Amino acid sequence: MSDTSYNAFTDAQKLFDRAADLLDLDQATRDLLRTPQKEFHFSIPVRMDDGKVKIFQGYRVMHNDARGPAKGGIRFHPHETIDTVRALAMWMTWKTAVVDLPLGGGKGGVICDPHNLSPFEQERLCRGWIRQVYKNIGPHLDIPAPEVMTNAQHMLWMLDEYEVISGSRQPGVITGKPVGMGGSLGRAEATGYGVIISLREALKELGIDPSETTASVQGFGNVSQYAIELYQQMGGTVKCVSSWVQDEQNSYSVCKPEGINLEELRSVTDSFGGINISKAVKMGYKMIPGEDWLKQEVDILIPAAIENQITGNNVNDIHKKVKVIAEAANGPTSPEAAKVLDKKDIYTIPDFLANAGGVTCSYFEQVQSNMNYYWEKDEVLSKLDLKMTSAFISVSDFAKTNNLNMRDAAYIISVNRVSQACKDRGWV
Repeated sequence: MSDTSYNAFTDAQKLFDRAADLLDLDQATRDLLRTPQKEFHFSIPVRMDDGKVKIFQGYRVMHNDARGPAKGGIRFHPHETIDTVRALAMWMTWKTAVVDLPLGGGKGGVICDPHNLSPFEQERLCRGWIRQVYKNIGPHLDIPAPEVMTNAQHMLWMLDEYEVISGSRQPGVITGKPVGMGGSLGRAEATGYGVIISLREALKELGIDPSETTASVQGFGNVSQYAIELYQQMGGTVKCVSSWVQDEQNSYSVCKPEGINLEELRSVTDSFGGINISKAVKMGYKMIPGEDWLKQEVDILIPAAIENQITGNNVNDIHKKVKVIAEAANGPTSPEAAKVLDKKDIYTIPDFLANAGGVTCSYFEQVQSNMNYYWEKDEVLSKLDLKMTSAFISVSDFAKTNNLNMRDAAYIISVNRVSQACKDRGWV
């Protein structure tokens, strides 16, 4: 459900300020990292199928590129705002840093609802977005990727438009492309699998057998589906999954006490992650209000939708049985709610660590595209597992050594790496 008073960038800055205080950063470094280095606002004229021209508002934000080219997705969303894009770009900077990738953070977006656009209109919108940012992106400058409600086909249209303008092949300018057209095997699974790799390591530390756990998941898009897939392969049981209708104002959850059947639910789900509720009910699922995914009597919660879903208003609805929250979405927990989770002693794997599998595999795709040599899927997923496990252990060890929670530990590691790069370059 949408909260019109919520500002993602304010939350992102609060989290940064806490890390800056813990690191005792100087004022110049704080000022540099607290706001984006560059941002672009532009209008995209699109000729619609009825012959009329409609103007869409687009954005691209580069938060910081001290450690390497900016990296970050492009979101199509009817409620997109520049502050959301700023927040996501900042979180991408910390995300690439926490897994130690030679990249910075960026993000893009368009205010639109692709549900209401034909494939031809979506293609024109994608090409129009590229025409507006062509001079400001590139394989060694800023590399976009898919995000909420964008996919491999959108990325291919964007890549094609970039190559038409440049007059050359540039497969490394965009990641998340279709396999066979410069995309990487394993990319579709990467974010969801990365979440569960992090969860696996957390459960090891807590001495919990994954096969004896249950989970409730918010969202049923690409990230959620692959997270559920790997979690079930580990023996876990997902009791509840939330979804929403087109306008996102009427969310719902579907539950089965004995556990959902992933393939069964996938068969009645659209490309945007919307579950056909009437078909699900006929399959034996119980329909409950969307926000009730949070109230389930389970061991693990996986928010895998959008930002600001666990807040000061609902954090106390979390069942006392919950032991772990794995943040698959970007910014799903407000700073106020995070404090309550600490008091409840709920082990939280922070978003930019838990969901870093996507950008890690995007980096792998970028490397493969730039050298025009592609790895087998097993190699990609094994490299992903190694990178995610290494990052998790580094954060966990730092947290234990310094008596910190995982979120503070991850922020300190990331902000310190980025601030040091800025200092080494002589920027501050």
